[in-house]
Amino acid sequence: MPPKKLARIVVIVGPTASGKSALAVKLAKKVGGEIVSADSRLLYEGMDIGTAKPTAEEMGGIPHHLIDVVPPSKTLTLADYKRRAIREIRAILKRGRVPIVVGGTGLYVRAIVENLEIPEVPPDADYRAYLERKGKAWILKRLQELDPDYAARIGPNPRYAARALEVIRATGKPFGAQQGKGEPLFDALVVGIDPGKKELDLRIGRRVDAMVRAGLVDEARRLAKRYAWDLPSMSGIGYHELKGHLEGAAGLAEAVEAIKADTRRYAKRQMTWWRRMQKVEWYRQPEAVLRRALNWLK
Repeated sequence: MPPKKLARIVVIVGPTASGKSALAVKLAKKVGGEIVSADSRLLYEGMDIGTAKPTAEEMGGIPHHLIDVVPPSKTLTLADYKRRAIREIRAILKRGRVPIVVGGTGLYVRAIVENLEIPEVPPDADYRAYLERKGKAWILKRLQELDPDYAARIGPNPRYAARALEVIRATGKPFGAQQGKGEPLFDALVVGIDPGKKELDLRIGRRVDAMVRAGLVDEARRLAKRYAWDLPSMSGIGYHELKGHLEGAAGLAEAVEAIKADTRRYAKRQMTWWRRMQKVEWYRQPEAVLRRALNWLK
């Protein structure tokens, strides 16, 4: 029998502030597409400004999926995300439209594109609280001891490291060894936007300033009244840097500069991650990505 023909999807990746979301909307308008977010920060309800969540105007009438799906108090595992994303992609295909996956969370993209086989281990609140007390440096060091290969793959990412330790504790096996790859589910074109460090740094600075003008401090203050600062959602960039300011220990200018610096470091880590994914085709300009996607979909 000839191999089964896989349905086509477009995946747009790149660092934060590279212009992925706007490009995805433009492509969706041209090809009759719908967007599936692959960004762990956009999952949370009410965390809008600090995550650069696209507004209704920016969405341009294009359906967006996997945005605002859980409260900040809840943790969504990689397995949970993969299950939801594949369900959304298949529903879009069934409607005769083009799925466009967009995001900066590397593991989310790999879960879809490489059909990662992910251990089904539910979150352990007590163990996560224990890890939180131990601190980020301890978490990273402990993972290096227990699963050095996976530690090298994810880099200094305490959130991924904590999840790996959680799975190792539950299964007694290295986390990386449990992440096999199944047969591809889709024929995916994976294209990335890399505007270059200088341009990206400028964009990040302008975007953070725009966030502050749009009410980021008030958003963080409102969230802090409802949710603990040690939650994964609240410890994300754009919020945790404001903790000192909201508690009267730091000025706003200092907090804003910290957000910019942390975002630039995060973008650098994202690019390190993406560079390891050989399937990505890289372009400097969004227009080049658009042309490539349109030609591929013909």
